[in-house]
Amino acid sequence: MKAVGYKKSLPIDAAESLIDFETAKPEPTGHDIRVAVKAISVNPVDTKVRKRAEPPAGEIKILGFDAAGVVDAVGPEVTLFKPGDEVSYAGSILRQGTNSEFHLVDERIVGHKPKMLSFAQAAALPLTSITAWELLFDRLGVAQGKDDRRTLLVIGGAGGVGSILIQLARKLTGLTVIATASRPESMKWCLDLGAHHVIDHSKPMKEQIEALKLAPATLIASLTNTDQHFPALADIIAPQGRVGLIDDPTSLNVNLLKGKAVSLHWESMFTRSSFQTEDMIAQHQLLEEVARLVDKGDLRTTLDKVVGKINAETLKQAHAMIESGRATGKLVLEGW
Repeated sequence: MKAVGYKKSLPIDAAESLIDFETAKPEPTGHDIRVAVKAISVNPVDTKVRKRAEPPAGEIKILGFDAAGVVDAVGPEVTLFKPGDEVSYAGSILRQGTNSEFHLVDERIVGHKPKMLSFAQAAALPLTSITAWELLFDRLGVAQGKDDRRTLLVIGGAGGVGSILIQLARKLTGLTVIATASRPESMKWCLDLGAHHVIDHSKPMKEQIEALKLAPATLIASLTNTDQHFPALADIIAPQGRVGLIDDPTSLNVNLLKGKAVSLHWESMFTRSSFQTEDMIAQHQLLEEVARLVDKGDLRTTLDKVVGKINAETLKQAHAMIESGRATGKLVLEGW
């Protein structure tokens, strides 16, 4: 089967930063399903893994997490899917990735593809949907329903996770959503997705929030550049608030949160699959709910651009766009 991978951690403009190659089709065992991959999307974690996790000498690592496709075969313990089912999922960081014609994934972290979406549209959603859902409901502890009238500040609202987090918060809760963005097009993107207000994170944020005359931000989802923004966030957050993080800050002065008794929460969507937690199937369940909400018209795909077919050259373009920090929504590749 065709696949795209890398042998060495190289800058994306290097000739062999990503390479096309042929490899054996994997065989499913246990809870695994084998998926014929139709479309994939590229996330910041793809670029981070490429730069930081060099495979052993002589081996090729296949990247990719998000995928949409058709179940081709199933392992003996599979009960949730059958061959022919259309699915979408975000995979595991411990296994070979989705940048291949066929891919093995544990059924417990897979959902049925939304019926109303194409494979490309569906491939944009899984990783960011899982991350946003777990961050909002599991880590920050927000309850679904319209009774919660607190203010949620989303740092980096136009990115992949922010794009679905805004929608979830607006559709499933009573929170007032303030998103941050720094360009006219990304500000419009956030408003179109349902943010009540958008402020510019390249300028002092506290004054912009105060000008909105809203309740203090009790909840903050910091999705990007947390190192840069953390002192301002500690100043903005309301006493006894909660801050959730998904990026990779190198140093945070958490003492800035002590006086306000603010709690700090990490979200990693790979935790359940990496540690085979007892509630691992929660990711299957939430992906099923996301698909239901999409088919109902409550959520929309965050696909911004189909870059091209799945091959090394096109993936290099997508990685470069992600690394520029100027991508809006999700970048997708479709077909072989």
